[in-house]
Parts: sequence; structure tokens; C-alpha cells
Amino acid sequence: MTYLWMSDFTACIDSLLSHSTLQHTAMHCNILQHTATHCNTLQYTATHCNTLRYTATYCNTLRYTAIHCITLRYTATYCNTLQHTATHCDTVQHTATHCNTLQHTATYFNTLQHTATHCNTLQHTATHCNTLQHTATLRYQMIQVEVKVRGRCVCIGRCV
Repeated sequence: MTYLWMSDFTACIDSLLSHSTLQHTAMHCNILQHTATHCNTLQYTATHCNTLRYTATYCNTLRYTAIHCITLRYTATYCNTLQHTATHCDTVQHTATHCNTLQHTATYFNTLQHTATHCNTLQHTATHCNTLQHTATLRYQMIQVEVKVRGRCVCIGRCV
């Protein structure tokens, strides 16, 4: 049997304690390393989550912008249709005004034509009347001349 001296015993205990402390420290270090890895993973996940949230917000903004764009395109099409209709309406209104003017002119022309026809009739009648008056004057003068040539005055008027 071997006897250990106190100094050997202390050295042995120190060695055991030291081995146990090292093992404990190594285990503690492994836990810390695992925790750090887990923390890094959580940090990466949080960053990824923030990126996804930013991407979702950006996606929602793009979707809202697309809807707004479609609405604006629909509004622009509707506005163009209204503008085309207004132009067409102005054209129709201009045509109606022109038609009314032509109708007024035609009525005025018909009145003038009727007046001209009436005037021509009056002129024809006046010409006929003048012809009759001239013929009557000539006959009267012929009668007077005849009466004078024969030497008698048979007329009611004066014989020249």
C-alpha cells in the first residue's frame, strides 16, 4: 500500500478540480457557442423577416400603384370618350345651326322668288297694259287721222 502525502493529495485534488473545471468550462463554452450560433440564426431570421416585411410593403405599394394606374387609364379612356362626344355634339350643333340658316335662307329665297314671280306678272301686265294703251292711242290717232283725211271728225275727243 502506498501512502500519499498531503502535498500529493492536494495536487491530486487540484488536478481533479482542475480537470473538472476545464470540463465544466469547455461545456460552458460549447453552450455559449451554441447560444451564439442560435442568436446569429435569430438575428439572420429577424433580418430576413424585416426584408420580407419591407418586400411585402413594397409589393402592396406596387399593387396599389397598379390599381391606381388602371383607374387612371379607365378615367383617361372615359375622358377621351366624353371629349369625343363633346366634339361630336359641337359638330351636330354646328350642323343644326347651319341647317337652320339654310332653311331660313331657303324660306327667304322662296319669298323672293314668289315676289319676283309676282313682279314679273305685274311687269308683264304693265307691259300688256302699255301695249293696250299704245294700241288704243294709235287707234285713236288713226281714227282722228282718218276722220281728218275724210274731212269729218267723228270722235268724242278733240281732232287735231
